[in-house]
Amino acid sequence: MKRTLIASGLLAIAAALIPSLAQAASPAYTLNVSSSLTVDDPMFKGLNQFKEQVEARSGGRIAVKLFPSSQLGPDEDVLEQARSGAGVAVLVDGGRLAPFVKEFGILGAPYVVDSYDEMRKLVTSPLLETWNQKLRAASGHQILSFNWYQGERHLLTMKPVSKPADLAGVRMRTPGAPVWLETVRGLGATPTPMPWAEVYSALQMQAIDAAEAQHPATYGSRLFEVIKHVTKTHHIYLITGLVGSKAWFDKLPADLQTIVREESLKAGDTASKATNDSLANYEKLMREKGVKITEVDVAPFVASTAAVYDKLGYGELRKQVNATLGKK
Repeated sequence: MKRTLIASGLLAIAAALIPSLAQAASPAYTLNVSSSLTVDDPMFKGLNQFKEQVEARSGGRIAVKLFPSSQLGPDEDVLEQARSGAGVAVLVDGGRLAPFVKEFGILGAPYVVDSYDEMRKLVTSPLLETWNQKLRAASGHQILSFNWYQGERHLLTMKPVSKPADLAGVRMRTPGAPVWLETVRGLGATPTPMPWAEVYSALQMQAIDAAEAQHPATYGSRLFEVIKHVTKTHHIYLITGLVGSKAWFDKLPADLQTIVREESLKAGDTASKATNDSLANYEKLMREKGVKITEVDVAPFVASTAAVYDKLGYGELRKQVNATLGKK
């Protein structure tokens, strides 16, 4: 009789534990994070940290899965998935958010800041948080953080470049957002919109003549095999944000919302430091591959791209940005 009672009791305890064990084994929320970059890019140091810390701090309630090299599709497609409420997030620049909230485009405007520190100050300011709230209302996106620095963008060409006139008639790959198109025009080239994944073959087949990018992406995509020159124009300090779905984010309990945003900011700083620490080595590696890397006087490029702000209606907004940065 005693054995029967003990066995019955153990069975009851086991039955009570099974649902909780199943719940612990199965996350309540899943976030699929997409990037066009390869796993060798410094950004992935931050993305891996984000995954580890969110899963740890949430006690396994959130599972984070990373998808490099555009495995979930082009960035624009992932942004559309986020709009529909899917549990996805993607590292994107401000230009891709500008169709929803125009202000974001200025983050990718030429020479808007003079250093990474200035960009970090801007993207963690109350000004950017007001843009985030506009974005939530306008498109249903949620910014987790916008401090993922990928490096300064430079010119990637087959011929030497020292001034905007040298780019006349040069077909240069660009993302399709207006701020990128106008910036490339301002630099002196003919913009050719194209997904990043197609750039290598397009250069190889001479469908385009040039591109512009930051060192980690240039090296990660092996573009040193199909270009001869990197001209350091520093025309854009490429800052990106981890952008997901408002609907997905709003379903999270308040404590998990806090964890996701805090860890995204911390991971963005880790990724940014990794980027800054990597730049000199990328230059060394590309020189060893035969690429000529040249510093030039950027003043002509600053002057030739100055009109981008008025063309896109960013004149007044730039004053707000300068005020945020304490600049005249």
